[in-house]
Amino acid sequence: MATETTSSCTGSNLLQPISEIINLPLDQVNFVVCQLFALLTAFWFRLYLHPSKTSPFIRHVVATLLGFYLALFCFGWYALHFLVQSGLTYSIMMFAGLEHMHKLCFIVALGYLSFCQVTRVYVFDYGMYSADFTGPMMVITQKITSLAFEIHDGETCHLSVSHLFLFLSSSPRRMPNLLEYLSYNCNFMGILAGPTCSYNDYMAFIEGTAYQPRHLEANGRENGKYKHTEPSPKNDIISKLCTCAISLAIFLSVSKLCPVERSIDDKFMASTPFILQVLYLYLSMLATRPKYYFIWTLSDAINNAAGFGFNGYNKDGTPRWDLISNLRILDIEFATSFKMFLDNWNIQTALWLKRVCYERCPINPTAATFLLSAMWHGVYPGYYLTFLTGISMTMAARALRHNIRPYFLGSTTHRSIYDVITWAGTQIAICYTVVPFVLLAVGPSLNSKPLSFLVIFFLSPNASLTMQANE
Repeated sequence: MATETTSSCTGSNLLQPISEIINLPLDQVNFVVCQLFALLTAFWFRLYLHPSKTSPFIRHVVATLLGFYLALFCFGWYALHFLVQSGLTYSIMMFAGLEHMHKLCFIVALGYLSFCQVTRVYVFDYGMYSADFTGPMMVITQKITSLAFEIHDGETCHLSVSHLFLFLSSSPRRMPNLLEYLSYNCNFMGILAGPTCSYNDYMAFIEGTAYQPRHLEANGRENGKYKHTEPSPKNDIISKLCTCAISLAIFLSVSKLCPVERSIDDKFMASTPFILQVLYLYLSMLATRPKYYFIWTLSDAINNAAGFGFNGYNKDGTPRWDLISNLRILDIEFATSFKMFLDNWNIQTALWLKRVCYERCPINPTAATFLLSAMWHGVYPGYYLTFLTGISMTMAARALRHNIRPYFLGSTTHRSIYDVITWAGTQIAICYTVVPFVLLAVGPSLNSKPLSFLVIFFLSPNASLTMQANE
Protein backbone atom coordinates (compact mmCIF):
# COMPACT_ATOMS: atom_id res chain seq x y z
CA MET A 1 0.00 0.00 0.00
CA ALA A 2 2.71 2.41 0.91
CA THR A 3 4.51 1.88 -2.37
CA GLU A 4 1.39 2.66 -4.36
CA THR A 5 0.61 5.77 -2.43
CA THR A 6 4.13 7.12 -2.96
CA SER A 7 3.49 7.46 -6.69
CA SER A 8 0.14 9.12 -6.14
CA CYS A 9 1.20 11.54 -3.41
CA THR A 10 2.03 14.97 -4.81
CA GLY A 11 3.46 16.31 -1.56
CA SER A 12 6.57 15.60 0.48
CA ASN A 13 7.96 12.06 0.80
CA LEU A 14 9.71 12.87 4.08
CA LEU A 15 7.24 10.81 6.11
CA GLN A 16 7.29 7.78 3.80
CA PRO A 17 8.92 5.52 6.47
CA ILE A 18 6.12 6.34 8.92
CA SER A 19 3.57 5.61 6.20
CA GLU A 20 5.08 2.16 5.67
CA ILE A 21 5.26 1.39 9.38
CA ILE A 22 1.62 2.22 10.15
CA ASN A 23 0.39 1.04 6.74
CA LEU A 24 -1.50 4.21 5.86
CA PRO A 25 -1.28 6.20 2.60
CA LEU A 26 1.41 8.85 2.64
CA ASP A 27 -0.97 11.67 1.75
CA GLN A 28 -3.08 10.86 4.83
CA VAL A 29 0.01 10.75 7.04
CA ASN A 30 1.14 14.12 5.67
CA PHE A 31 -2.27 15.63 6.34
CA VAL A 32 -2.51 14.44 9.95
CA VAL A 33 1.08 15.41 10.78
CA CYS A 34 0.60 18.87 9.26
CA GLN A 35 -2.61 19.38 11.23
CA LEU A 36 -0.87 18.35 14.45
CA PHE A 37 1.96 20.74 13.61
CA ALA A 38 -0.64 23.45 12.99
CA LEU A 39 -2.20 22.69 16.39
CA LEU A 40 1.11 23.16 18.21
CA THR A 41 1.88 26.25 16.16
CA ALA A 42 -1.54 27.67 17.00
CA PHE A 43 -0.73 27.60 20.74
CA TRP A 44 2.52 29.44 20.03
CA PHE A 45 0.71 31.91 17.78
CA ARG A 46 -1.83 32.76 20.49
CA LEU A 47 0.72 33.07 23.31
CA TYR A 48 3.76 34.64 21.64
CA LEU A 49 2.20 36.52 18.73
CA HIS A 50 -0.72 37.83 20.74
CA PRO A 51 -2.24 41.07 19.41
CA SER A 52 -1.00 42.84 22.54
CA LYS A 53 2.59 41.78 21.76
CA THR A 54 2.85 42.22 18.01
CA SER A 55 1.22 44.03 15.11
CA PRO A 56 -1.52 42.71 12.81
CA PHE A 57 1.02 42.89 9.96
CA ILE A 58 3.31 40.35 11.64
CA ARG A 59 0.37 38.09 12.50
CA HIS A 60 -0.80 38.20 8.87
CA VAL A 61 2.68 37.43 7.53
CA VAL A 62 3.30 34.50 9.88
CA ALA A 63 -0.17 32.99 9.39
CA THR A 64 0.17 33.24 5.60
CA LEU A 65 3.72 31.87 5.30
CA LEU A 66 2.94 28.95 7.59
CA GLY A 67 -0.17 28.23 5.55
CA PHE A 68 1.82 28.14 2.30
CA TYR A 69 4.41 25.87 3.89
CA LEU A 70 1.77 23.34 5.00
CA ALA A 71 0.15 23.48 1.57
CA LEU A 72 3.46 22.81 -0.19
CA PHE A 73 4.26 19.95 2.19
CA CYS A 74 0.92 18.25 1.51
CA PHE A 75 0.33 19.06 -2.16
CA GLY A 76 3.65 20.08 -3.71
CA TRP A 77 3.51 22.46 -6.65
CA TYR A 78 -0.26 21.97 -6.91
CA ALA A 79 -0.49 24.44 -4.01
CA LEU A 80 0.28 27.18 -6.54
CA HIS A 81 -3.33 26.87 -7.66
CA PHE A 82 -4.32 28.46 -4.34
CA LEU A 83 -2.32 31.56 -5.28
CA VAL A 84 -3.63 31.64 -8.84
CA GLN A 85 -7.26 31.40 -7.73
CA SER A 86 -6.76 34.06 -5.06
CA GLY A 87 -4.83 36.33 -7.44
CA LEU A 88 -7.40 36.18 -10.23
CA THR A 89 -10.30 37.03 -7.94
CA TYR A 90 -8.38 39.76 -6.10
CA SER A 91 -7.73 41.43 -9.46
CA ILE A 92 -11.46 41.34 -10.15
CA MET A 93 -12.22 42.90 -6.76
CA MET A 94 -9.73 45.69 -7.42
CA PHE A 95 -10.60 46.55 -11.01
CA ALA A 96 -14.17 45.40 -11.70
CA GLY A 97 -17.11 47.64 -10.94
CA LEU A 98 -18.95 47.13 -7.67
CA GLU A 99 -22.19 46.28 -9.46
CA HIS A 100 -20.85 43.11 -11.08
CA MET A 101 -17.77 42.34 -8.97
CA HIS A 102 -19.45 39.71 -6.80
CA LYS A 103 -20.88 37.86 -9.81
CA LEU A 104 -17.54 37.83 -11.63
CA CYS A 105 -15.72 36.60 -8.51
CA PHE A 106 -18.30 33.86 -8.10
CA ILE A 107 -17.96 32.72 -11.73
CA VAL A 108 -14.16 32.85 -11.80
CA ALA A 109 -13.62 31.23 -8.38
CA LEU A 110 -16.11 28.42 -9.00
CA GLY A 111 -14.99 28.05 -12.62
CA TYR A 112 -11.32 27.73 -11.70
CA LEU A 113 -12.20 25.25 -8.96
CA SER A 114 -14.23 23.18 -11.45
CA PHE A 115 -11.39 23.32 -13.99
CA CYS A 116 -8.96 21.94 -11.41
CA GLN A 117 -11.44 19.25 -10.35
CA VAL A 118 -12.00 18.13 -13.95
CA THR A 119 -8.28 17.92 -14.72
CA ARG A 120 -7.49 16.12 -11.47
CA VAL A 121 -10.23 13.52 -11.91
CA TYR A 122 -10.37 12.92 -15.65
CA VAL A 123 -6.88 13.89 -16.84
CA PHE A 124 -4.55 12.81 -14.05
CA ASP A 125 -5.76 10.31 -11.46
CA TYR A 126 -9.44 9.33 -11.61
CA GLY A 127 -10.13 6.85 -8.84
CA MET A 128 -6.72 7.18 -7.16
CA TYR A 129 -6.52 7.99 -3.47
CA SER A 130 -3.96 10.75 -3.72
CA ALA A 131 -4.19 13.95 -1.71
CA ASP A 132 -6.85 16.13 -3.30
CA PHE A 133 -5.45 19.64 -3.72
CA THR A 134 -8.92 20.85 -4.71
CA GLY A 135 -10.13 20.27 -1.13
CA PRO A 136 -8.49 23.46 0.19
CA MET A 137 -9.60 25.24 -2.99
CA MET A 138 -13.20 24.45 -2.09
CA VAL A 139 -12.80 26.38 1.17
CA ILE A 140 -10.91 29.20 -0.57
CA THR A 141 -13.78 29.43 -3.08
CA GLN A 142 -16.21 29.87 -0.19
CA LYS A 143 -14.07 32.61 1.34
CA ILE A 144 -13.57 34.45 -1.95
CA THR A 145 -17.25 34.47 -2.86
CA SER A 146 -18.37 35.28 0.69
CA LEU A 147 -16.06 38.29 0.81
CA ALA A 148 -17.15 39.47 -2.65
CA PHE A 149 -20.83 39.28 -1.73
CA GLU A 150 -20.19 40.97 1.62
CA ILE A 151 -18.38 43.86 -0.07
CA HIS A 152 -21.13 44.22 -2.66
CA ASP A 153 -23.99 44.01 -0.15
CA GLY A 154 -22.32 46.42 2.23
CA GLU A 155 -22.11 49.08 -0.46
CA THR A 156 -25.57 48.73 -2.02
CA CYS A 157 -28.93 49.95 -0.80
CA HIS A 158 -31.39 47.86 -2.79
CA LEU A 159 -31.49 44.93 -0.38
CA SER A 160 -34.42 44.07 1.81
CA VAL A 161 -34.36 45.18 5.44
CA SER A 162 -33.58 41.66 6.66
CA HIS A 163 -30.72 41.27 4.17
CA LEU A 164 -29.31 44.66 5.09
CA PHE A 165 -29.25 43.72 8.77
CA LEU A 166 -27.54 40.41 8.00
CA PHE A 167 -24.96 41.63 5.53
CA LEU A 168 -24.12 45.05 6.90
CA SER A 169 -23.15 43.36 10.16
CA SER A 170 -20.59 41.26 8.27
CA SER A 171 -19.54 43.73 5.58
CA PRO A 172 -15.83 44.62 5.49
CA ARG A 173 -15.04 48.13 6.64
CA ARG A 174 -12.71 48.56 3.63
CA MET A 175 -11.26 46.63 0.72
CA PRO A 176 -8.57 44.27 2.08
CA ASN A 177 -5.01 44.70 0.90
CA LEU A 178 -3.26 41.76 -0.76
CA LEU A 179 -1.61 40.49 2.43
CA GLU A 180 -4.88 40.55 4.36
CA TYR A 181 -6.62 38.79 1.48
CA LEU A 182 -4.02 36.00 1.27
CA SER A 183 -3.97 35.65 5.04
CA TYR A 184 -7.75 35.26 5.09
CA ASN A 185 -7.69 32.65 2.32
CA CYS A 186 -4.52 30.71 3.15
CA ASN A 187 -3.76 31.00 6.88
CA PHE A 188 -2.23 27.94 8.53
CA MET A 189 -5.25 27.30 10.78
CA GLY A 190 -7.62 26.63 7.90
CA ILE A 191 -5.58 26.01 4.76
CA LEU A 192 -5.94 22.21 4.85
CA ALA A 193 -9.47 21.64 6.13
CA GLY A 194 -11.14 24.99 6.68
CA PRO A 195 -13.65 25.85 7.86
CA THR A 196 -14.71 29.00 6.10
CA CYS A 197 -15.44 32.08 8.17
CA SER A 198 -16.51 35.69 7.85
CA TYR A 199 -13.77 38.09 6.77
CA ASN A 200 -14.76 40.48 9.55
CA ASP A 201 -14.49 37.72 12.16
CA TYR A 202 -11.03 36.79 10.88
CA MET A 203 -9.82 40.39 10.92
CA ALA A 204 -11.16 40.86 14.45
CA PHE A 205 -9.17 37.78 15.49
CA ILE A 206 -5.98 39.09 13.88
CA GLU A 207 -6.38 42.59 15.34
CA GLY A 208 -7.42 41.34 18.78
CA THR A 209 -10.87 42.94 18.78
CA ALA A 210 -12.95 39.75 18.71
CA TYR A 211 -13.70 39.61 22.43
CA GLN A 212 -15.03 43.08 23.24
CA PRO A 213 -18.29 42.98 21.26
CA ARG A 214 -19.29 39.61 22.68
CA HIS A 215 -18.34 40.70 26.20
CA LEU A 216 -20.56 43.75 25.82
CA GLU A 217 -23.38 41.68 24.40
CA ALA A 218 -23.18 39.12 27.22
CA ASN A 219 -22.90 41.77 29.94
CA GLY A 220 -25.87 43.60 28.46
CA ARG A 221 -27.97 40.51 29.08
CA GLU A 222 -26.42 39.61 32.43
CA ASN A 223 -25.83 43.06 34.01
CA GLY A 224 -22.04 43.01 33.93
CA LYS A 225 -21.62 39.40 35.04
CA TYR A 226 -18.57 38.69 32.86
CA LYS A 227 -15.12 40.17 33.37
CA HIS A 228 -13.37 41.88 30.46
CA THR A 229 -10.64 39.26 30.22
CA GLU A 230 -9.89 36.88 27.40
CA PRO A 231 -11.54 33.52 28.07
CA SER A 232 -9.35 30.46 27.73
CA PRO A 233 -10.15 27.88 25.04
CA LYS A 234 -8.33 25.15 27.00
CA ASN A 235 -11.38 23.11 28.02
CA ASP A 236 -12.93 23.25 24.57
CA ILE A 237 -9.66 22.23 22.94
CA ILE A 238 -9.28 19.25 25.27
CA SER A 239 -12.88 18.21 24.62
CA LYS A 240 -12.46 18.50 20.86
CA LEU A 241 -9.18 16.58 20.85
CA CYS A 242 -10.85 13.77 22.81
CA THR A 243 -13.61 13.74 20.20
CA CYS A 244 -10.93 13.54 17.50
CA ALA A 245 -9.23 10.58 19.18
CA ILE A 246 -12.49 8.66 19.59
CA SER A 247 -13.59 9.43 16.03
CA LEU A 248 -10.28 8.35 14.55
CA ALA A 249 -10.25 5.11 16.55
CA ILE A 250 -13.80 4.27 15.45
CA PHE A 251 -13.08 5.05 11.81
CA LEU A 252 -9.85 3.04 11.63
CA SER A 253 -11.43 0.00 13.28
CA VAL A 254 -15.11 -0.14 12.35
CA SER A 255 -14.89 1.15 8.77
CA LYS A 256 -12.78 -1.87 7.81
CA LEU A 257 -15.37 -4.22 9.29
CA CYS A 258 -18.31 -2.55 7.52
CA PRO A 259 -17.18 -1.25 4.11
CA VAL A 260 -19.91 0.54 2.18
CA GLU A 261 -19.01 -1.37 -1.00
CA ARG A 262 -20.35 -4.60 0.49
CA SER A 263 -23.88 -3.15 0.64
CA ILE A 264 -24.07 -3.13 -3.18
CA ASP A 265 -22.35 -6.48 -3.72
CA ASP A 266 -24.59 -8.83 -5.73
CA LYS A 267 -23.82 -11.87 -3.56
CA PHE A 268 -24.48 -9.94 -0.36
CA MET A 269 -27.79 -8.59 -1.68
CA ALA A 270 -28.88 -12.02 -2.90
CA SER A 271 -28.08 -13.85 0.33
CA THR A 272 -29.08 -11.23 2.92
CA PRO A 273 -32.65 -10.41 4.01
CA PHE A 274 -33.78 -6.94 3.03
CA ILE A 275 -34.08 -5.64 6.59
CA LEU A 276 -30.50 -6.76 7.31
CA GLN A 277 -29.32 -5.02 4.15
CA VAL A 278 -30.84 -1.79 5.45
CA LEU A 279 -29.27 -2.32 8.87
CA TYR A 280 -25.86 -3.03 7.34
CA LEU A 281 -26.06 0.07 5.17
CA TYR A 282 -26.86 2.17 8.23
CA LEU A 283 -23.90 0.71 10.15
CA SER A 284 -21.52 1.17 7.23
CA MET A 285 -22.52 4.81 6.78
CA LEU A 286 -22.34 5.31 10.55
CA ALA A 287 -18.75 4.06 10.40
CA THR A 288 -17.93 6.47 7.57
CA ARG A 289 -18.93 9.68 9.34
CA PRO A 290 -16.20 9.65 12.07
CA LYS A 291 -13.64 10.47 9.36
CA TYR A 292 -15.35 13.82 8.86
CA TYR A 293 -15.85 14.25 12.60
CA PHE A 294 -12.09 13.86 13.06
CA ILE A 295 -11.09 16.25 10.27
CA TRP A 296 -13.53 19.04 11.09
CA THR A 297 -13.21 18.83 14.88
CA LEU A 298 -9.41 18.90 14.69
CA SER A 299 -9.57 21.93 12.41
CA ASP A 300 -11.92 23.62 14.89
CA ALA A 301 -9.50 22.86 17.74
CA ILE A 302 -6.61 24.36 15.76
CA ASN A 303 -8.49 27.62 15.26
CA ASN A 304 -9.47 27.70 18.94
CA ALA A 305 -5.87 27.08 20.00
CA ALA A 306 -4.87 30.14 17.98
CA GLY A 307 -7.56 32.17 19.77
CA PHE A 308 -10.11 32.16 16.94
CA GLY A 309 -13.69 31.01 17.46
CA PHE A 310 -14.95 32.71 20.63
CA ASN A 311 -18.72 33.13 20.39
CA GLY A 312 -19.89 34.49 23.73
CA TYR A 313 -21.02 32.55 26.78
CA ASN A 314 -23.31 29.66 27.64
CA LYS A 315 -26.12 30.09 30.16
CA ASP A 316 -23.87 28.65 32.89
CA GLY A 317 -21.22 31.29 32.23
CA THR A 318 -18.73 29.06 30.43
CA PRO A 319 -17.22 30.49 27.23
CA ARG A 320 -18.45 29.21 23.87
CA TRP A 321 -15.87 28.45 21.21
CA ASP A 322 -18.17 27.41 18.38
CA LEU A 323 -18.13 30.47 16.12
CA ILE A 324 -16.76 28.46 13.19
CA SER A 325 -17.61 24.92 14.30
CA ASN A 326 -18.61 22.75 11.37
CA LEU A 327 -20.79 20.10 12.99
CA ARG A 328 -22.83 19.07 16.02
CA ILE A 329 -22.32 15.33 16.34
CA LEU A 330 -25.19 14.43 18.69
CA ASP A 331 -27.67 16.48 16.68
CA ILE A 332 -26.51 14.64 13.56
CA GLU A 333 -26.76 11.15 14.98
CA PHE A 334 -30.15 11.78 16.59
CA ALA A 335 -31.65 13.93 13.84
CA THR A 336 -35.38 13.38 13.37
CA SER A 337 -35.64 15.15 10.02
CA PHE A 338 -33.65 15.55 6.84
CA LYS A 339 -33.37 19.30 7.51
CA MET A 340 -32.12 18.79 11.07
CA PHE A 341 -29.38 16.50 9.77
CA LEU A 342 -28.28 18.98 7.09
CA ASP A 343 -28.42 21.95 9.48
CA ASN A 344 -25.87 20.29 11.77
CA TRP A 345 -23.59 18.78 9.11
CA ASN A 346 -20.90 20.95 7.47
CA ILE A 347 -22.49 23.99 9.09
CA GLN A 348 -20.25 26.66 7.56
CA THR A 349 -20.81 25.32 4.06
CA ALA A 350 -24.56 25.30 4.66
CA LEU A 351 -24.40 28.95 5.75
CA TRP A 352 -22.37 29.80 2.65
CA LEU A 353 -24.88 28.08 0.36
CA LYS A 354 -27.71 29.90 2.11
CA ARG A 355 -26.12 33.33 1.76
CA VAL A 356 -24.82 33.14 -1.80
CA CYS A 357 -27.56 31.01 -3.38
CA TYR A 358 -30.68 30.08 -1.41
CA GLU A 359 -31.56 33.62 -0.29
CA ARG A 360 -30.81 35.10 -3.71
CA CYS A 361 -32.24 32.62 -6.20
CA PRO A 362 -35.70 33.77 -7.38
CA ILE A 363 -36.71 30.42 -8.90
CA ASN A 364 -36.69 27.10 -6.99
CA PRO A 365 -33.94 28.01 -4.50
CA THR A 366 -33.86 24.48 -3.03
CA ALA A 367 -32.95 22.85 -6.35
CA ALA A 368 -30.49 25.63 -7.18
CA THR A 369 -28.76 25.23 -3.81
CA PHE A 370 -28.39 21.46 -4.19
CA LEU A 371 -27.04 21.94 -7.72
CA LEU A 372 -24.48 24.50 -6.56
CA SER A 373 -23.47 22.17 -3.74
CA ALA A 374 -22.89 19.36 -6.25
CA MET A 375 -20.81 21.60 -8.52
CA TRP A 376 -18.78 22.86 -5.58
CA HIS A 377 -18.05 19.35 -4.31
CA GLY A 378 -16.63 18.14 -7.61
CA VAL A 379 -17.25 16.30 -10.85
CA TYR A 380 -17.70 12.72 -9.69
CA PRO A 381 -21.09 11.51 -11.01
CA GLY A 382 -21.98 10.17 -7.58
CA TYR A 383 -22.03 13.70 -6.17
CA TYR A 384 -24.74 14.76 -8.60
CA LEU A 385 -26.80 11.64 -7.93
CA THR A 386 -26.59 12.36 -4.20
CA PHE A 387 -27.73 15.96 -4.50
CA LEU A 388 -30.45 15.20 -7.04
CA THR A 389 -31.75 12.60 -4.61
CA GLY A 390 -31.39 15.16 -1.83
CA ILE A 391 -33.81 17.52 -3.59
CA SER A 392 -36.49 14.82 -3.70
CA MET A 393 -35.79 13.73 -0.14
CA THR A 394 -36.11 17.31 1.10
CA MET A 395 -39.44 17.78 -0.65
CA ALA A 396 -40.69 14.41 0.59
CA ALA A 397 -39.65 15.21 4.17
CA ARG A 398 -41.52 18.52 4.06
CA ALA A 399 -44.64 16.81 2.75
CA LEU A 400 -44.39 14.10 5.41
CA ARG A 401 -44.01 16.59 8.24
CA HIS A 402 -46.88 18.74 6.96
CA ASN A 403 -49.32 15.85 6.43
CA ILE A 404 -48.42 13.34 9.15
CA ARG A 405 -47.01 15.26 12.12
CA PRO A 406 -50.33 16.82 13.28
CA TYR A 407 -51.66 13.32 14.07
CA PHE A 408 -48.90 12.77 16.67
CA LEU A 409 -49.22 15.99 18.68
CA GLY A 410 -51.99 14.80 20.96
CA SER A 411 -49.83 13.42 23.77
CA THR A 412 -46.26 13.01 24.93
CA THR A 413 -46.37 9.30 24.08
CA HIS A 414 -47.49 10.01 20.53
CA ARG A 415 -44.78 12.61 20.10
CA SER A 416 -42.17 10.14 21.35
CA ILE A 417 -43.39 7.52 18.89
CA TYR A 418 -43.25 10.12 16.12
CA ASP A 419 -39.66 11.02 17.09
CA VAL A 420 -38.55 7.38 16.97
CA ILE A 421 -40.21 6.78 13.61
CA THR A 422 -38.83 9.97 12.07
CA TRP A 423 -35.35 9.25 13.46
CA ALA A 424 -35.30 5.83 11.81
CA GLY A 425 -36.74 7.22 8.58
CA THR A 426 -34.23 10.07 8.53
CA GLN A 427 -31.25 7.76 9.05
CA ILE A 428 -32.40 5.41 6.28
CA ALA A 429 -33.08 8.32 3.93
CA ILE A 430 -29.66 9.82 4.64
CA CYS A 431 -27.94 6.48 4.04
CA TYR A 432 -29.55 5.92 0.66
CA THR A 433 -28.97 9.53 -0.33
CA VAL A 434 -25.28 9.59 0.60
CA VAL A 435 -24.22 6.20 -0.81
CA PRO A 436 -23.40 7.67 -4.25
CA PHE A 437 -21.35 10.40 -2.54
CA VAL A 438 -19.17 7.73 -0.91
CA LEU A 439 -18.96 5.40 -3.93
CA LEU A 440 -18.40 8.32 -6.36
CA ALA A 441 -19.68 6.45 -9.44
CA VAL A 442 -23.31 6.22 -10.58
CA GLY A 443 -23.41 2.59 -11.74
CA PRO A 444 -22.72 0.91 -8.38
CA SER A 445 -24.86 3.46 -6.56
CA LEU A 446 -27.99 2.58 -8.51
CA ASN A 447 -28.01 -0.81 -6.80
CA SER A 448 -28.94 0.95 -3.56
CA LYS A 449 -31.68 3.15 -4.96
CA PRO A 450 -34.92 1.11 -5.16
CA LEU A 451 -35.98 1.77 -1.58
CA SER A 452 -35.25 5.49 -1.81
CA PHE A 453 -37.30 5.81 -4.97
CA LEU A 454 -40.21 4.07 -3.26
CA VAL A 455 -39.89 6.35 -0.24
CA ILE A 456 -39.86 9.43 -2.46
CA PHE A 457 -42.89 8.21 -4.41
CA PHE A 458 -45.09 7.34 -1.47
CA LEU A 459 -44.20 10.40 0.59
CA SER A 460 -44.41 13.02 -2.15
CA PRO A 461 -47.55 15.18 -2.55
CA ASN A 462 -47.95 14.09 -6.18
CA ALA A 463 -47.94 10.46 -5.14
CA SER A 464 -50.67 11.11 -2.59
CA LEU A 465 -52.82 12.75 -5.27
CA THR A 466 -52.11 9.88 -7.64
CA MET A 467 -53.11 7.25 -5.09
CA GLN A 468 -56.28 9.18 -4.24
CA ALA A 469 -57.16 9.38 -7.94
CA ASN A 470 -56.59 5.65 -8.35
CA GLU A 471 -58.88 4.95 -5.44
